[in-house]
Amino acid sequence: MIESDNQQVAARPDGLDRRGFLRLGAGAAAVGAVTPLLASCGGSSGGGSAKELTFWNFYGPAPDKNPASKWFVKMASDWNDSHDVKVKLRYIANKDYVSGNTLQSSFAAGSGPDIFLLSPGDFLRYYNGGVLKDLTPSLKKEVIDDFLPGTLDTRKVDDKIFAVPMESEPLAIYYSKKLFDREGIKHEPRTWDELLDVAKQLTTKKRFGMLFEPEPSVYQNFTWYPYMWQGGGAPVDKNNKGTFDSDPVRAALKLWGDSVKTGVAPKKALGTGSNDAPANLASGYCAMQETGIWSIADLKDKNPDFDYGIFPLPTPPGGKPTTIMGGWAFCANAKGGNPDAAAEFIAWALGSMDKGSIERGRTWNTGAKSNIPVRASVQKAADARGAFDDPNMKFFAHEIAPTGQSEPRYPPKMIKAISNAIQNVQLSGEDSVKAAKTAAANIDNFLKSYKGAPIL
Repeated sequence: MIESDNQQVAARPDGLDRRGFLRLGAGAAAVGAVTPLLASCGGSSGGGSAKELTFWNFYGPAPDKNPASKWFVKMASDWNDSHDVKVKLRYIANKDYVSGNTLQSSFAAGSGPDIFLLSPGDFLRYYNGGVLKDLTPSLKKEVIDDFLPGTLDTRKVDDKIFAVPMESEPLAIYYSKKLFDREGIKHEPRTWDELLDVAKQLTTKKRFGMLFEPEPSVYQNFTWYPYMWQGGGAPVDKNNKGTFDSDPVRAALKLWGDSVKTGVAPKKALGTGSNDAPANLASGYCAMQETGIWSIADLKDKNPDFDYGIFPLPTPPGGKPTTIMGGWAFCANAKGGNPDAAAEFIAWALGSMDKGSIERGRTWNTGAKSNIPVRASVQKAADARGAFDDPNMKFFAHEIAPTGQSEPRYPPKMIKAISNAIQNVQLSGEDSVKAAKTAAANIDNFLKSYKGAPIL
């Protein structure tokens, strides 16, 4: 069965109770009103059977038939044309799949899908719940070796692979070149102080200078982690000892709090959230926005004439340039109707040295979306097609990605404690020292009884 702690994150001052966002790898199930924790379940099948596998996702077939949706539809069609066991896609709007609890609730009811998308941020929820199938037997050694260093780490336990990633999505700051030129800003901010100063200069009655994610969710945590890491902070060490109550953590919380306190950043994002560059940056709602590599494709698709630049996440005094490498992965339900066939499908789709699998990776990462491929063969194929000749893609690949750390797989209760700290400082004005201390106490208390897979 699934357990629930029925606890809430800090209430939003503006009363919002939903969050939708298009997370091309970065993010995961929201830390919202209910944070269900999976425990080992009985039989589970989301309508699938030995002859039909259900694949829940938030990409396709979508009503607007966007490029990512078309990619998913083609993938399923190609498989179904050549296999007896069929794959049936079930599209779930991202506000329900990513920010809601649709997936968790399905497993709680014993009706989880056969195949589903999972981010590192929610990996331990499902692994510790006993619903992830070991995919290692379906992956040849040459394929495992083809994955770039670090891309499988947060999907492995005891050297066994339980999820196959499809992408890597680093974060950076996007900005309006027109507004920078209008305000006479000659240099991109490189430090936290410079970022706030430039944001202040760009802020008007109708426009915010900067946008950080204001909505409580695993995605918000995801976008905040790099600032914690830049100064050497972390919530836990390799010995599962809590380390959240530290100067780097307090400083990172204060940065986000100061951005709202000084009025240069909003308490609400437009569109689907701070990942949505067209709705926020391109619309003029903000002049700078923290978002990921996926926004290159989004802006090209929706605002092709918008002139923007990109720069690395600024750093604190003495800090180290750092970003985060997010991304989604395919998982198989160990308790589904046909786990072996589900694993075979995942290997066929993303984990084979066959030309089709490599081409599938290329078209996903540099066609349907703009990402960094996670496999050397896919990267080579993308390079051969000139995908990284685009200046912005090239900048991410050569300047941003090398500073990346893999998205961590913290357990849900740790994620919730961190989310509360961010919300309390960013939107409620709480002192960062107090917020860090409270979160650290909650994390430390949780770690005393944690018995799941290694966190780091």
